[in-house]
Amino acid sequence: MKFSSKVESITPSSTLAITAKAKELKEQGHDVIGLGAGEPDFNTPDYIIEAAYKSMKDGHTKYTPAAGLPALKQAICSKLQKDNSLEYSPEQIIVSTGAKHTLSSIFQTILEDGDEVIILTPYWVSYPEQVKISGGIPVFVEGKEENQFKVTKQQVEAAVTDKTKAIIINSPSNPTGMTYTKEELKELGDVCLDNNLLIVSDEIYEKLLYDNAEHVSIAQLSPQLKEQTLVVNGVSKSHSMTGWRIGYTAGRADIIKKMANLASHTTSNPAVMAQYGAIAAYTEDEGSVEKMRAAFEERLTKVFDRVNTIPGFTCQKPQGAFYLFPNVKEAVDKSPYKTTEDWVKALLEEAKVAVVPGDGFGAPDNIRLSYATSLEQFEEALDRIEAFVNKQ
Repeated sequence: MKFSSKVESITPSSTLAITAKAKELKEQGHDVIGLGAGEPDFNTPDYIIEAAYKSMKDGHTKYTPAAGLPALKQAICSKLQKDNSLEYSPEQIIVSTGAKHTLSSIFQTILEDGDEVIILTPYWVSYPEQVKISGGIPVFVEGKEENQFKVTKQQVEAAVTDKTKAIIINSPSNPTGMTYTKEELKELGDVCLDNNLLIVSDEIYEKLLYDNAEHVSIAQLSPQLKEQTLVVNGVSKSHSMTGWRIGYTAGRADIIKKMANLASHTTSNPAVMAQYGAIAAYTEDEGSVEKMRAAFEERLTKVFDRVNTIPGFTCQKPQGAFYLFPNVKEAVDKSPYKTTEDWVKALLEEAKVAVVPGDGFGAPDNIRLSYATSLEQFEEALDRIEAFVNKQ
């Protein structure tokens, strides 16, 4: 059978692949420690679960508007005003089945075949694939490790062509955990305004910041930038609701309307009980977000220095998210393995530690370690990694 060329062009998710392999080994009885998780290891807070349960008991089990429940859209508007000083109306909000889906919907809505989208590396694994599925062309701009994996205004300017439609900015970043400052975003924003580029601002890790780092949305910086920006966020990381699949976009009403039309023919609407859970997440905060953030910061503080003591590892301290992204080129070069991907496979097979190779993030010399796991498990994993490295 001949498949769609767009589907054939997709590279499988490296994070899901390593997670699946680790699960397979666990089911075979092996003591596997997984550091590949892209989700908090805490359960969803009880008050959110109870709100979703109550909604079902109250009969809220039918279709909702394609763009989401009016009450949830209003709660999102209130959140954006409170947390980000951004004023939106409900007509400028669409709720989707997770931030991944909302990103995919954006690209399907704004891209024509051949349009270019600037993607800053290291990048989240799904950005390039989503752009390709939508007929676009990913254009990569490398965030240098010596610049905290962040790009400069000059680099972005050099990448712009007459086919460039949009740029994706992810701050705090998956996989690096680095955040862009207000000044850095202002410079990138100037390039976007000068070239009439749409800005897709992925802010899903907004609530997970450490060492007094501050989250700034590029949409906050000026009315002109707000007009050019589609803010993407959701409850998955902040409220440990990855499986609930609730994300959203805030932006220009004309774009949001087209996205809603698309949703009406694809997903109909996000699960109604999950939407009620998200309403509770944004209106009944009981301190759970801060408790999780504080726990992640404690883990980062305790394990960061240890990572840099592993021979051949060099790691910069992230300001957000829950990942470490060490450069392991020296360790790999001293091993029998030719690539980081091969090294990662051997680490899983021999040491029973699952990490994600950097190839899928556009950074083949690095690996991603998630500290969304217990401190004891993470420290045990580092012991195993160090023993594996020392055997090479």
